[in-house]
Amino acid sequence: MAQSDIKAKRVTGTGAVAIGRSRIRQLQVTVGAGAGRVTITDGDGGAVILDLDFAASDTHSVNIPSDGVLSTTDPFVSVATNVDAMTIFYA
Repeated sequence: MAQSDIKAKRVTGTGAVAIGRSRIRQLQVTVGAGAGRVTITDGDGGAVILDLDFAASDTHSVNIPSDGVLSTTDPFVSVATNVDAMTIFYA
């Protein structure tokens, strides 16, 4: 039995993800020439819920265990250093 339907949203910079209350289950991040960093907060100015560093010039998949990371408002990408694109998988 499926727990919930997974959706995906592609973002290419900072700002609101515009998916509302959700659980982030996975990230796929494409990093450019320099080392990358992604920071996601629970809404604009909210608590940090994910803060990840990435090696340069690669695509990274981050699987989040269990039920994922909960954003009670709307996930907000506050930092996207050297990130060309990111797909957020959420429920």
